[in-house]
Amino acid sequence: MAMQALLAAQTDWIKTGTGLGVEKIRLAAADFKAGADPRAAELNKTFNDTLWNDLDQAGIFDMVSKSFYPLAQPGQPSEVRLDAWGNPPPNANMLAFGNLNVSGDDVAVLGWLYDVKNPQSPQVLGKQYREKATQQNARLIAHRFANEIILRLGGGINGIAETKIFFISNRTGNKEVWMMDYDGQGQTRLTKDGSIALSPAVSPDGARVAYVSFTSGNADLAMYSLELGRRVAFARLGGANTAPSWTPDGKLLFSSSSRGGDPEIFMAEASGSNPRRLTAYRGPDGQPTINRKSGGQVAWVSGRTGLPQIYVMDADGANVQRLTEQGYAVSPAWSPNGQLLAFAWRRNYGPGAPGGQDIYIMDVTTRQWVQLTHEGMNDFPSWSPDGRHIVFQSRRGGSDQIWTMLADGTRQHALTSSGSNTQPNWSWK
Repeated sequence: MAMQALLAAQTDWIKTGTGLGVEKIRLAAADFKAGADPRAAELNKTFNDTLWNDLDQAGIFDMVSKSFYPLAQPGQPSEVRLDAWGNPPPNANMLAFGNLNVSGDDVAVLGWLYDVKNPQSPQVLGKQYREKATQQNARLIAHRFANEIILRLGGGINGIAETKIFFISNRTGNKEVWMMDYDGQGQTRLTKDGSIALSPAVSPDGARVAYVSFTSGNADLAMYSLELGRRVAFARLGGANTAPSWTPDGKLLFSSSSRGGDPEIFMAEASGSNPRRLTAYRGPDGQPTINRKSGGQVAWVSGRTGLPQIYVMDADGANVQRLTEQGYAVSPAWSPNGQLLAFAWRRNYGPGAPGGQDIYIMDVTTRQWVQLTHEGMNDFPSWSPDGRHIVFQSRRGGSDQIWTMLADGTRQHALTSSGSNTQPNWSWK
C-alpha cells in the first residue's frame, strides 16, 4: 500500500498526456457496415479491427464495451438512434460509425463521429476515403479516420496511427535495421548489410535512417534512404562511432566517437562533414540525444565518475549538469515537449542488488522521476510523437523484444516475437 501511494504521488506531478486527472471521453466505435461485394466483408473486418485498436491504444478514451452496444449498428446518419447510444448501458459521449463498400478496384469508406449527448447538432466529423481495395489500404484508411477522431477529441494533438518504429532484429541471421507500424504490424527489413547494424535513428522528416554499421569491421555511421530504399554514401569519420541522433531541423547529427582515443560527444552536419567535439573529459561519453522541442540541450551518458550516469548540456557543450546520482543510468530520450527524459536505470547496481533495469522518466527541471516498468531488463526507451506512448526494449520471456506502453506506465504489451529485437526508435511524426 505504501509503494502504491508513493507511485500515485509521483505520477500526480508527471504530466504525460495520459494521466492528467481529467475524465476520459467515453467513446463507442460501432462496426462499420459492409457493402454487398464479396470482398467487402474481409476488408471491413480489417478496417474495424484496426480502427478499434487505434482508438483503444490512444490512451485518451474510455472505450465502451461492445457487449453494451444496441443490436442495430448504424451505417449512416439516418440510422443513428442517439438515445440508444447516449443512455445506459452504453452511456457513450461519442459514437464513431459508417460504412465500407467495394466497387471495381476501389474500396470506399464513409465515416462519422457523433456527439450523442448533443441532439441539436450531433455531427462532429464526417470523412470520405477511397483507395485501391487491398488489406493494407483498409488498415491505412482506419488509421487515418482514427487520427482524425484523436485530433478532434484529444486536444488538437495528432494521433500516432500512421507513425513508424525502427529497430534492430537478428531474425534473418544478421542484425539489420527493420521498420514496423506503431502497433507492430507490417514488420519489414530495411538494410541487407549482412553484418551488424545498431542504433537506428530516423530523421525528423522520415526520409533517412542513420545507424551504426560494422560492415568494414569498424563501428561506422551509415545512412539508409527510405525514399531510395537502399543504403547511401556517408562520410567515414575514423575511430569507433556510435549512437547517432538528429537535431529537430534534420541538419545536424550528434554521435559518440573515439577518433581522438577516448569516446567523446561530437556534432557534425547530416552528411558527416565538419565534426566538432563537445566533450573533453577522461571517461567514456556516449548516447547523445538532442532536446526534440528546442534543439538547445543534449542529454547523454558519461562514465567520467565511474558507473554510467545521465548528464545534460547546452548544444554547444556548455553548462554541463549531472541528472542521476546513483546506480547505472543509460539510454536517455527526450519527450516531444522537451520537458521530460525517459531512460533506463538500475538504481541499485551491483552483485546481489535488488531489482532489475527499468524505464524511468524524469522532469529535467525539478529532477523528480517516476518508475514505469517493474519487470525484467528494460532499455532504449523512445517517445511517440504525441508524447503519450513510449516504446522500449525488454527481456521478460527469455529474449529481447520490443514493447510499448502509455507514458504513465500502463498498457504494456509486446510488439515483436520473432528473433531478438532491440533498440527501438519512434518516428518524429
